[in-house]
Amino acid sequence: MLNLIKLAVGVESLEDLSERLKQPFNTHSHPDYDTPLPVVHTRSFPKQKDALLDGGSLYRVINGLILCRQPILDIQTTTRADGTQGTLILLSPKIIPVEPRTMRPFQGWRYLQSQDAPADLQGTEAQPAGLPLSLQKKLLELGL
Repeated sequence: MLNLIKLAVGVESLEDLSERLKQPFNTHSHPDYDTPLPVVHTRSFPKQKDALLDGGSLYRVINGLILCRQPILDIQTTTRADGTQGTLILLSPKIIPVEPRTMRPFQGWRYLQSQDAPADLQGTEAQPAGLPLSLQKKLLELGL
């Protein structure tokens, strides 16, 4: 299965991401769904769209850590306000916490194979001891 990974620039936590995804700029109507869906705006259209729509997710990097994923529901082209072509990645509103993993900054999005993706966290694992993200990142860097 093929996924995408993208930095969540300016986002401080999973709670912050959840709130930002509710803002009108970050939602888009889709005829197959009753409520507007969270959306990511990006310039490049994924050439492997069909593989992504076959169960793929968008993994989010927050403060240098891969922390969550959201299933990809659709990928559409759009015309931006300046007249250029862009891409909308429509996501499930459900944010699924994953096993935190460090990730260096990069631009845009990248493909992520399922075998390289972090595992979903279950139950109490989904809230890793309430540690600040900076401390979680440092512990992961130290291999603890």
